[in-house]
Amino acid sequence: MTPRRFPAGGTLLALALLLLVTLVVAASLGDVALRPSAVARAVLHRAVSAIPPADDLTAGIVWELRLPRVLLAALVGATLSVAGVSLQGLLGNPLADPYTIGVSSGASVGAGAAILLGLGAAWGGLALPLMAFAAALLTMLLVFALARVGGTLHAASFLLAGIIAGSFLWAVMTLLLSLAQQEQRTILNWLMGRFADADWSKVALLFPLTLGGTLLLAACGRGLDAFSFGEDTARSVGVEVERFKAGILALAALLTAASVSVSGIIGFVGLVVPHLARSLVGPPHRTLLPAAALLGAILTVLADLIARLILPGQEIPVGVVTALIGAPFFCLLLRRQMGQ
Repeated sequence: MTPRRFPAGGTLLALALLLLVTLVVAASLGDVALRPSAVARAVLHRAVSAIPPADDLTAGIVWELRLPRVLLAALVGATLSVAGVSLQGLLGNPLADPYTIGVSSGASVGAGAAILLGLGAAWGGLALPLMAFAAALLTMLLVFALARVGGTLHAASFLLAGIIAGSFLWAVMTLLLSLAQQEQRTILNWLMGRFADADWSKVALLFPLTLGGTLLLAACGRGLDAFSFGEDTARSVGVEVERFKAGILALAALLTAASVSVSGIIGFVGLVVPHLARSLVGPPHRTLLPAAALLGAILTVLADLIARLILPGQEIPVGVVTALIGAPFFCLLLRRQMGQ
């Protein structure tokens, strides 16, 4: 049975409104519960001075604690989802995932090294994400060098090179963990994904990359649509195949590196969300990419909310929540596709 599609414009608008509601609700809930109207007033007062301000306590909680966290969670979810859509479309593989290309392992080594060297709080807390991002970029260059043969970049070789590089770097990460003592728990918390250390500087780092990457990939939607039918089809409609492959893979790797560098590893978002978005708006990438970005943002914010609230007085890693929800849900998706 063909899954039911919804009008793309209406679906995107509904997802955007749902994301807005989700952000307000997530910013309202926590150790100190706030009224959603008070949260909205605290945010809107900064933009429109005529709107009455919230009290100082509410404004402080919203702007210093809750809002940076929920916005960072939304950006990470959107970034991973967009990267997942682009990889699945380019490679024609529904199991392609941003973490299979190796950059997450590189980012983990960079972050682990920063923590071991005592640089986690340096440069206003930016040293860790910057070192993770730099290590991820070096990993991306290594994967490209391994996968390119005779000037040709083969998608299968790229995935294999990513798996090889990722496996080696995970071994390095294991070595760093074995060397760590007091810092071991900090490294493990980072590896499992979390937004507890979110601040406006990380939001500022990720926002332009998420927005720019989504727009660039959406502009490449026609080429990604063609690649869904194979490289020969893409070449026949005028796509410069080698340059296009390299550009999409590099952009997906950059987006993945950026998200991992600010949040750690949050699994299954980039794997499951593209399938959910595709079931709503269909396969054309110009609508699929923004739909996946919005849906990924919603689901990651909700996962972070669950991580904060499910155990009173204790916070569990967001990556654990996404794995517990994503793994069985993806099994259902696979069963559904196999039954078609």
